Amino acid sequence: MEQQELEQLEGTVEDIIFENSDSGYTVFELSGGGTLTVVCGTVGELHPGQAVVCRGRYENHATYGRQFHAVECMTDMPKDLDAVYAFLASRSLPYVGPATAQKIIEKFGAASLDVIANQPARLTEIKGISADKADRIQQEFKRMFGMRELIAYLAQFEIGPRRAMEVFRTFGPGAAQAIAANPYLLCGEPLQLDFRHADSIAQYYQMEGDCPQRLEAALLRTLRHNAGNGHTCLPRERLVATASAFIHQPADKLTDALERCLAGGELDSRSLGGAEYIYLPDLLAAEEAIAARLAALAGRERQAALHLDRDIQTLELSQGFAYAPEQREAIRQAVTENCLVLTGGPGTGKTTTVKAILNLLESRAERVALCAPTGRAAKRLSELTGRKASTIHRLLEVDYSGGVVTFIHNEKNLLKCDVVILDEMSMVDVQLFQSLLAALRPACRIIMVGDADQLPSVGPGNILSEVIRSGAVPTVRLEHIFRQARRSLIVENAHNIVSGRPLQKGGREDDFFFLEADGEACQKLVCDLVAVRLPRSYGLDPVRDIQVLCPTKMGPCGTQALNPLLQDLLNPPARGKAQLQSASRVFRVGDKVMQVRNNYEIIWRRDGGEQGVGAYNGDIGIVESIDTRSRSMVVHMDDRRLVYPAENLNELEPAYAITVHKSQGSEFAAVVLPAAGVPPRLCYRNLFYTGVTRARRLCVVAGRRDTVAAMMANVRQNLRYSGLAALLQQRLAPKGP
Repeated sequence: MEQQELEQLEGTVEDIIFENSDSGYTVFELSGGGTLTVVCGTVGELHPGQAVVCRGRYENHATYGRQFHAVECMTDMPKDLDAVYAFLASRSLPYVGPATAQKIIEKFGAASLDVIANQPARLTEIKGISADKADRIQQEFKRMFGMRELIAYLAQFEIGPRRAMEVFRTFGPGAAQAIAANPYLLCGEPLQLDFRHADSIAQYYQMEGDCPQRLEAALLRTLRHNAGNGHTCLPRERLVATASAFIHQPADKLTDALERCLAGGELDSRSLGGAEYIYLPDLLAAEEAIAARLAALAGRERQAALHLDRDIQTLELSQGFAYAPEQREAIRQAVTENCLVLTGGPGTGKTTTVKAILNLLESRAERVALCAPTGRAAKRLSELTGRKASTIHRLLEVDYSGGVVTFIHNEKNLLKCDVVILDEMSMVDVQLFQSLLAALRPACRIIMVGDADQLPSVGPGNILSEVIRSGAVPTVRLEHIFRQARRSLIVENAHNIVSGRPLQKGGREDDFFFLEADGEACQKLVCDLVAVRLPRSYGLDPVRDIQVLCPTKMGPCGTQALNPLLQDLLNPPARGKAQLQSASRVFRVGDKVMQVRNNYEIIWRRDGGEQGVGAYNGDIGIVESIDTRSRSMVVHMDDRRLVYPAENLNELEPAYAITVHKSQGSEFAAVVLPAAGVPPRLCYRNLFYTGVTRARRLCVVAGRRDTVAAMMANVRQNLRYSGLAALLQQRLAPKGP
């Protein structure tokens, strides 16, 4: 919305129609110029009687007609007696309703609000208001108008009301003073605002570019940014050099700032493999806790397992087939070892092995918990084993009542199980794994199952690869491809990708084939495959069965270009089909959508009537209904229906085309993978491998041969800085005399 397009609307808040106190999204009636106007927007907390100046523009709502959408809203104290009474009578302040409001007005007149703000003791002159009540009234009044003042203060630095409310919740009434003293607090936890916002505030207060607060904040921001890219730590020299380039300050100044951060405990360091690595304290604590627990399990006496070979033979007879030698070894170790890694690519029998392990453990009266990092992965694990499986979050039971994620099951409230089988281990980040291990009884064993050649977790860490690399934990790698799997070109090419051998191009009779195309021609080919060719040739549902997996968001073959094209082809607008615009996106009933960040408060209801909360990054569903009046949607995700109010719509994105990274832990009947226009930084092997192995029945790669070759050849992009392998080795190293 361009600044010159904004109109101005002034008046008094008459009534609050809808308000979300967390996001600041509000719908209210504004009285001004003899007319009543409905205004909506993320404007923060408002109350009847307040004088406001809104800037925005009029929009025609399909149901409600003309509304004013506010992008800015400045408020002032209620001015005249009628406005003061309307504010006090609205029950915005504790212990003050219409009757008490009238008494305050009669006693103090136009000075009523000044008395509340600056002389609360005088309120005790009103019958029924004690000294304690007067203090509570003043505190709430100051909180209310302090928030409004902060919203106005931060608006000049292009920080919107929603973020301003987060700042207020973090720092309280003294937020403006704290920010003036150190604007770089905004870049830290939990706010993580853009560094440029802090820089603009620092310049306003004439703080130098090499001031200590800025140098230290640059180091912290560099580590947090790299944690977002999967690194749990950085080598000292790399951290200093990166932060130096980021804020254009000499490296020696950053080195001095680093020493201050280490001395003050804001950062931590460890010597690993002869080099010094710098950590954020919480990530070091996570890696050290994981290393300590796995080392303790690996070093503990093995489980006794009488008649194990006989039991495996009995299981083979009941199944009607014999296990391969490496499968038998995995089953033996799963019963006898206290921790185990089971890894292997597609077609090597991981699922068959896990089912055998599960049967054997249950026959020995072991209590086994099955879990996976995502809802889709847990559902798939449940379908493959015929047992109940849950997400790690659900197993630990999320508690978000304090506004931060904690788990009901923790070191003080342990899980009641003897063995945990954790599938899709490559997706698990260090902090979630730390939480899981903390909730296990000391004698509880853990079996970690995953494909080490897949993409690592979205969050920080590379646990599966690091644990395997350490050599500290018993590991069985399944490598034999079974006969029935050899018939699949998806399986064959997955192993070709890992080994660097050329792809088999495939044809119509195969479950994998490659089609050459580039640029817009590739874009058209992808759309034609999804909308016409694959549904016609294979009987696939284009929305529910086919998934486009893109290496990148950008370019003609990225998610941003493909999603609107596929939406118009597969779910075009139609008379009677409800739709809703949110920012630059249009959602329609029938759209495929994805949750793009964790939300621990959103409400869902299962088909059987069970109710709960929580939607997680990567969950995919179909828009089932849209209420244009409340601007809300119901999305059906697997067996749950989730209600998305207006302020949560920004957590959803169209999912006709999603990135390969977002597809981790999922499996689709058919995958179309465009391999054209891929930036060099995304041309790497395990991204391509992960995309291909998401396909269950059919995989079509459309793109350039040289792009595919570049992706298969590049293994260097897999590097993640992590100290877990070294920490594990240190834990298990022989101690000196």
